[in-house]
Amino acid sequence: MSLQKTMKALSDPVRREILGMLKSGRLSAGEIVDHFTITGASISRHLSVLKDAGLVRDMREGQFIFYELNASVLEEIMLWVSDLKGDNENE
Repeated sequence: MSLQKTMKALSDPVRREILGMLKSGRLSAGEIVDHFTITGASISRHLSVLKDAGLVRDMREGQFIFYELNASVLEEIMLWVSDLKGDNENE
């Protein structure tokens, strides 16, 4: 995981909203696009940034692409933030 790529991906409110949508389960690219008023090309770029940062995974099924959260990267981020904050079990 590249922390720089992850933080960049999380810095955008549209990408954070996409992640929030995916916490309920996988969605097709079309379902994600339908939620926003910006172009499909823009959403595609946001999804590409999230995928490049390892925050989402995509799976092709026929002509559809489905996206889901990559929980392992999110867990790594939470551990890093927790360590940075000083929350540990030894205190």
